[in-house]
Amino acid sequence: MSLQINKSQSCLLSLSAPLSGVVLSIEDSADPVFAGRMIGDGVVINPTNSVVVAPCAGTISQLHDAKHAVAIKSDTGVEVLIHVGINTVTLRGEGFDAKVKLGDTVVIGQELLAFDTSFIESKEISLETAIMITTGETGYVVNRGSNVTAGQNIVFTVDAKAEEQGSTESSQDDVTVTEDVVLMNPLGLHARPSATLIQIVKGFSCKVTLLNQDNGKQCNANSLTAIMGLQTVLGSKLVVTATGPDAQDTMEAVLNGFRSGLGEEVAEGLPVAEAIEVEIPLLGPVEGADGLLPGVKASPGVVIGKLYHQIRELASYPEKGVSVSDELEQLDYGIKKASVSLQELIDKLEQENAGGHAEVFIAHQQLLEDPAIVERAVELINSGKSAMWAWHKSFLAEADVMRQLDNPMLAARATDVEDVGMRVLCYLLGVEGASAQLPENTILCLDDITPSEVVILDRKAVIGICTLEGGATSHAAILACAMGIPYLVNMPASIRGYDNGSEVILNANKSFLKVNPTADEIDQCLSQQKHIAEESSAALKVANQPAITKDGHRVEIAANIANLEDAEKAVKLGAEAVGLLRSEFLYMERVTEPSLDEQIKAYSDIIGAMGKDRPVIIRTLDVGGDKPLAYLPLPKEENPFLGERGVRIGINRPSMLRKQVHAILKASHVGHVRIMFPMVSSLDEFRAVKKLVLEEQEKVGVTVEIGIMIEVPSAALLADHFAKEVDFFSIGTNDLTQYTLAIDRGHPKLAARIDGLHPAVLRLIDMTVKAADREGKWTGICGSLASDPVAVPILVGLGVQELSVSVPSLPVVKARVRNLNYAQCQIMAQKALVCDSVEDVRSIKA
Repeated sequence: MSLQINKSQSCLLSLSAPLSGVVLSIEDSADPVFAGRMIGDGVVINPTNSVVVAPCAGTISQLHDAKHAVAIKSDTGVEVLIHVGINTVTLRGEGFDAKVKLGDTVVIGQELLAFDTSFIESKEISLETAIMITTGETGYVVNRGSNVTAGQNIVFTVDAKAEEQGSTESSQDDVTVTEDVVLMNPLGLHARPSATLIQIVKGFSCKVTLLNQDNGKQCNANSLTAIMGLQTVLGSKLVVTATGPDAQDTMEAVLNGFRSGLGEEVAEGLPVAEAIEVEIPLLGPVEGADGLLPGVKASPGVVIGKLYHQIRELASYPEKGVSVSDELEQLDYGIKKASVSLQELIDKLEQENAGGHAEVFIAHQQLLEDPAIVERAVELINSGKSAMWAWHKSFLAEADVMRQLDNPMLAARATDVEDVGMRVLCYLLGVEGASAQLPENTILCLDDITPSEVVILDRKAVIGICTLEGGATSHAAILACAMGIPYLVNMPASIRGYDNGSEVILNANKSFLKVNPTADEIDQCLSQQKHIAEESSAALKVANQPAITKDGHRVEIAANIANLEDAEKAVKLGAEAVGLLRSEFLYMERVTEPSLDEQIKAYSDIIGAMGKDRPVIIRTLDVGGDKPLAYLPLPKEENPFLGERGVRIGINRPSMLRKQVHAILKASHVGHVRIMFPMVSSLDEFRAVKKLVLEEQEKVGVTVEIGIMIEVPSAALLADHFAKEVDFFSIGTNDLTQYTLAIDRGHPKLAARIDGLHPAVLRLIDMTVKAADREGKWTGICGSLASDPVAVPILVGLGVQELSVSVPSLPVVKARVRNLNYAQCQIMAQKALVCDSVEDVRSIKA
């Protein structure tokens, strides 16, 4: 049945010139793929300028990693691909600059790409640019042979396409064939091989789909931009599925196309990485020297035990299924059993008064219902695979997608996906509940550990954990910390070379594991453990006494808290104030921003728990970097720790900040409240947010102190200017150290070199304290340095007036201050400021 098209509908879209230059028909292109209209109808332009602008309004539907090609989907459904140059994909983005990102809405004439003409021409690469319609429409060239100006002249008009309407339902005679392909095209499926593949598929009546197993992306093989959107590279593992009456012939043609390179030369084999000789670094601990192995602290503590390796080995399972109905029934059984077992875990945690951590497994129950995993598995089962094979492939693909995300926190959640996936797979394999019997005093070593495995650990046997992978902010790390199990992540692979039963010291506090320690080292560790236990016990007995040095100098000891439960514990352990309330607890792990009433109640409860005489510093929302919010999408950033985070979130989203400030002010009637802004790096930032606070104070009719965290070196260097305008400083030594030394504190190799007692950091602290003193303001420390036994006397000697520490550390830090002499601390501080290394600072004696 043919469609009648009105004359008013005969022109779907007119395209203006994306570049200046002479317009030619697509058949005049020097590239045979373009000239043959294998990608689509259109025009070519030899550009006389170097900025590509949008030829029509629409949405960016494709942006190639090499930045040489961009596609726009217009409101009429027509997709326009602009491909700059011939073989420019080989430049891998060098010489190109993208001005837009995927999903952006653009208007006619908006800049899309810029390129370096001189650089590209120096590579003897043509800049001939093709503008093609990828959705199948045709049209005619306007201004052919004319010199046009970008964004001003029309170059192509797209005709409406009449299509025959036919049934999209599958025939009973359809056959489905699935094959795995390893892509051997050096640059993946870019425009040319994608177009060739589409031409092959068009020769048959089958529906062909492609699944990139490396990232879980899937598409139909009839769309150029969709194929390019698979983000394939050399070696990508693809699953090709053909469905139709001639499926076998289609598959053979497609496979032959892949074998022949889809029109371009392909690699003979996958590149083999050359072995790189491991060298001894010039600085830092030497991996394996005397059994010393560095790691990254995920949960604190020091223990002595026996190393025990646990390597997961799955039972074998068939790839082919028995029948689709049987396999689907089996998958449903596994998912239901896994859901029941998760509920049992949740109940267990609540019975053990650890219900706050049950939300991890509630989230796992939700992951079981995730259509991205289930639907992919069902599709594979429908193609003839077994439930076990389909489910395993599906959840691994989803986990890989998450690992590749730029957001560190979301990437760390890949372990949760694998945890859920393995739970179901174990039920499908019939091996659920099987676990090794571990000896007492086990230091368990795994490739990685899931939250479920942490919760069910035999605490009578396992006293510490170390893993080759994993993250310090993962759910597994959070649970290990809550359960008091020392845990190191990012251990070197060489740990596998040590035998089960090897005696080890796991010192998560210092981020190392020592294999086969000497008797002296063991005695020293035991003595340290005993001293810590005795010190803690003695300090607890006098936790409510003030922290006053032997010569009468008082230091306020405050608590870093994250919720009401922390506040209640802090009061019991002698906290004299809250030096840092991390307000993120209200914003995280939810799908909407907390309401004004929710915030007022939460702040009021915490302030009330601390009482009228204990000041509470509430830090405004500090997200970004490694702390994202589901309902606050942030743009992709090369380095999110140097991007939109901390106070910059409030500056860019003032309505959210205004609501939080209003809630804090409304709650301030309960007790003594201060507001503190994080990550302030310049005076204009502080002045902007202070103005907002003053406006809200006038509305509410209350006044509170306003301070900033000193976390960025620029803030410390300008402390004399800030001190004239703030009420107090609180130094966040964790970030200040990270930014000053330019070392990511979670880096597997460099984290051990992060130390807040670095002389450069101490000088910034000294500069800040002196600037505050001159203006009659006070300075506190709320980073982990405040509880370091070596750092406490130096910080006191520098004139820091408040030490804000983790709740469990409160009694011990107060006791340490009581054992100090302020005059001696001042001498130690001055010595530290002239040291040239951390080692020298840590060797200073009173």
